[in-house]
Amino acid sequence: MPRAIISPSVLASDFGQLTAECKRMIKGGAEWLHMDVMDGHFVPNITMGAPVLSCVSKGIPGIFMDCHMMVAQPEKWVNDIADAGGSLYCFHFEATSDPLALINQIHERKMKAGVAISPDTPSTAIVDAVGEAADMLLVMTVYPGRGGQKFLERCVPKVAELRKRFPNKDIEVDGGVGPKTIAPCAEAGSNVIVAGTAIFNAENPEEVITMLKSAVDTAQAKIAQGSLN
Repeated sequence: MPRAIISPSVLASDFGQLTAECKRMIKGGAEWLHMDVMDGHFVPNITMGAPVLSCVSKGIPGIFMDCHMMVAQPEKWVNDIADAGGSLYCFHFEATSDPLALINQIHERKMKAGVAISPDTPSTAIVDAVGEAADMLLVMTVYPGRGGQKFLERCVPKVAELRKRFPNKDIEVDGGVGPKTIAPCAEAGSNVIVAGTAIFNAENPEEVITMLKSAVDTAQAKIAQGSLN
């Protein structure tokens, strides 16, 4: 199974100090930064776009920006996000009619490709061809569009179903994840953990990042030993 990666969601950061906030997370042990791009169409909220990502990329050379594209017509923004320094372009399955073509488009721009599913979309919607072509699969554990929502545990079985079919893929969970909700996600097989307020609002973000990563490592060890059902 792929290794544990913690990707703090900058939606919970102080946007007025965005580059400094990202540096703070990296110093605390984060490898990826989860950048929520919302367009006001696919979701009823507007956050940031390529110009903001470009500024962060210039301010932190080498940053891995895990770009979660909560946008309509995700095909339109691949070039802009690549030019801005995006490392991974994760589009919503619900927003495109041709996920395979979009994955190829993303790969042509030398970015990793992710496919996200919202809470009401079954994991079986990601057919084997799409799952194999993608670099990462994202299971939303809240409805996309707003931070600070309550974790939806009913979404966790989708992680397990995807892990069974794609044992070597990065599988990410996003939404309401923190120290109190990490266990079921990790035990279901998620290895990439997005957490926002749980990390950014913590007195010691490094401790939270370490705890989340440890929870994934512990669950993976148990899975390897066959002690988790």
